[in-house]
Amino acid sequence: MKRIYIISTLIVIIGISAGISFFIIRDVTAKIPENITLVTSNEEVYDFASSEKKLKLVEFIYTHCPDICPTTTQRMNMLKSDLEQEGVYGEKIQFLTVTIDPYRDTTDVLRKYMNTFDIENDGNWILLTADPNNLKQDQYEIGELANTFQFQYRDPGDGFYVHSTFVYLLDENNKFIKKYPMGEDFNKNDVFKKIMKEI
Repeated sequence: MKRIYIISTLIVIIGISAGISFFIIRDVTAKIPENITLVTSNEEVYDFASSEKKLKLVEFIYTHCPDICPTTTQRMNMLKSDLEQEGVYGEKIQFLTVTIDPYRDTTDVLRKYMNTFDIENDGNWILLTADPNNLKQDQYEIGELANTFQFQYRDPGDGFYVHSTFVYLLDENNKFIKKYPMGEDFNKNDVFKKIMKEI
């Protein structure tokens, strides 16, 4: 009987280890598919396949979010100031903000969001949404982009999305490096240190 318990315990441990390994490998090998093209707040096409060879910090938001999204954007703005002081913001790293609500978050709405958070429209912090003439396909591509990093979201029917709470740091080839919590748990100092280490 004791032997059965030992074998059962070993099987459980092996199963848990295999599951953890799967998720670690999945994250480490995640890379943005090259077929994704969205539209910037300036109504210009943004093609991930030909994006600039820089580190990228990617957040997924929707502008009607009452709490965690605006808090994350605010914290990223504080991080931007630290990176500017080091002379690397825009030169070695850019920020990407992708809406998960392209129906409401039009280019005009994203420009207003930028103004709310004093985000300069200089090409170093790019806000992305869907092309209104290709809304269904672009919405699918936003989902594909989010799924690359296992960022989950859904609208329960009231317009207030339920979504994952991570921001993603990518390398120059749009490949996953590390993820960080959104909102109050976004520690700009931790992200800053990692960015400076990767540069």
